[in-house]
Amino acid sequence: MSLSNNIAEEMKAAMRAKDKVRLETLRAIKSAILLANSEAGASELSADDEMKILLKLAKQRKDSLAIYEEQGREDLAADERAQLAVISDFLPKQMTEDELEAYLKELFVKLNVQGPQDMGKVMGMASKELSGKADGKAISAKVKQMLS
Repeated sequence: MSLSNNIAEEMKAAMRAKDKVRLETLRAIKSAILLANSEAGASELSADDEMKILLKLAKQRKDSLAIYEEQGREDLAADERAQLAVISDFLPKQMTEDELEAYLKELFVKLNVQGPQDMGKVMGMASKELSGKADGKAISAKVKQMLS
């Protein structure tokens, strides 16, 4: 089932349950997908494109959450946390730090990494392969730690 169909079904369930936050978040996802569809001129987005949209929405929520927490606005931070939880339901399971480290060790061997000068090579490959499974900041931090 495509993400659009899945979102439509989830919206119906949220309406029945009168779950305002979930419904609001699902509408935001649907809106972003429809906007991307109209920009692309395509009838249906690919799974990768849908994943990029979800990742973008999740990143926006994380950034807003950090700002709200920094400013002591717990009321707004709680809304962002709830929306992020709904978006996370549609994202693949995130890698643990140990899984990320094991993957990067294999990648280092595969790419014959010599030192910090090879960080760009590692980041390019890791970012592409781990899209949706690990946060870019987490990947970057782990690579820096392992190369130093």
